[in-house]
Amino acid sequence: MSNLPRRRPTEQPPAPSLVILGAGPKAVAVQAKAHALRTLGLPAPTITVVDYQGVGGNWRSGGGWTDGRHQLGTSPTKDIGFPYRTRIAGDTDGTNRAVDQTLLDIGWTSFLVDTDRYAWWVDHGHPNPRHYLWADYLRWAAEKSRMTLVNGQVTRIGLRSDSSRPDSSRGWSLSIDRIDGTSSRLEADALMLTGPGRSDRRIAPLPTVYSVAGFWQAVSSAQLPPASRVAVIGGGETAASIVEELIGHDVVDIAVVSPSPTIFTRAEGSFENELYTDPRLWTDLDDASRRDVINRCDRGVFSAQVQEKLMAEDRVSHLRGRVSAVHDRDGMAELRIGDRTELVDLVVDARGNSPLWFTRMMNDQVVAHLIEACGGAVTPTTVENRIGPDLALTGMNPTLFLPTLSGMSQGPGMANLSCLGELSDRVLAGLGAGTAPSPESLRRSSSRPERTLL
Repeated sequence: MSNLPRRRPTEQPPAPSLVILGAGPKAVAVQAKAHALRTLGLPAPTITVVDYQGVGGNWRSGGGWTDGRHQLGTSPTKDIGFPYRTRIAGDTDGTNRAVDQTLLDIGWTSFLVDTDRYAWWVDHGHPNPRHYLWADYLRWAAEKSRMTLVNGQVTRIGLRSDSSRPDSSRGWSLSIDRIDGTSSRLEADALMLTGPGRSDRRIAPLPTVYSVAGFWQAVSSAQLPPASRVAVIGGGETAASIVEELIGHDVVDIAVVSPSPTIFTRAEGSFENELYTDPRLWTDLDDASRRDVINRCDRGVFSAQVQEKLMAEDRVSHLRGRVSAVHDRDGMAELRIGDRTELVDLVVDARGNSPLWFTRMMNDQVVAHLIEACGGAVTPTTVENRIGPDLALTGMNPTLFLPTLSGMSQGPGMANLSCLGELSDRVLAGLGAGTAPSPESLRRSSSRPERTLL
């Protein structure tokens, strides 16, 4: 590290504080880049991450979203620093490149070398890791970047009540039930919400209807009941993992129910990947084109590796439509899909949680601010349309970062694992980190690699 440029410490205002709810890849990415900036003597916010299950909990068995044994849908080379194109540290002394080099030391391949897995991974063709191994990487990276983690459950999100602060310094106040049984309060200038929320949602309270969490718990405890026909509601990666699991059981028919024309394969061509890797290209598209890309490449799609496993399966079918209700019929589940019904032995509700799951924890004062920022009703669409270049909700005071809802306005990779390094740039720029260029200048930056025509 001695050959990396380092800024001389100068008089700096107090660093802003950021609380991140959810210790997943996005939180680790922001923490890692902030750590890299501080290592080089550059300003960065103080970060505290809150998660009841610890780092990477949603990727482990018991987290509710997986049994940990299924493969990650995204290449692990798109790790917490990818695409290694930092722009917030200035460009006159190579400091941006120094930040990226520091991040490489916390990258996926460094993890493999450090845990003596690198040779195996290369010899086996660079496979996508199973979920539990991805969680191990996130935990390793969090430790390397010295993450401050609070093991607890946020029960209420309110506003900081310190009347001595000017309105421009309004901040957040979070009530937390800690894993050790105690309660505490955590305050910060800015809040970032990540993750899918709870995994126990199900369309009907019937013994034949499983939530995502209920399904994986039954699988892990070998208590999944025998079933001839199973319906999986949903067409995304959560549903894909469940279908992949079900083909290993003695099931005659597996029906995937989703409103899309078919179950598309998650696009992994160079043209689609470029939109994910460099969201600056996203600004050239109109709204209709953006939504078309997201619907075709991201939402309601199965990864190529899952689709390959299903190629030889004649037990999996697709039912087009939305399930409006599920009723008991003599111990079986009757699904209402449009104007028709389907009878199955078992239903797995894999639609995931509401994208606005976090609003249930907000007090009335915060909800009022949210309504004002959205200009009326708070819906996924109104929130998505108001996410700014820094991935924060425009017009919301205090600052509220919502990266999982930023795909439509700021680029599809922001909402998933496809450009975590770019995501961290945007968030930290919004908090004045590095040399603090405006988030708008990051979005409009024209420093794309030149292309050579052969």
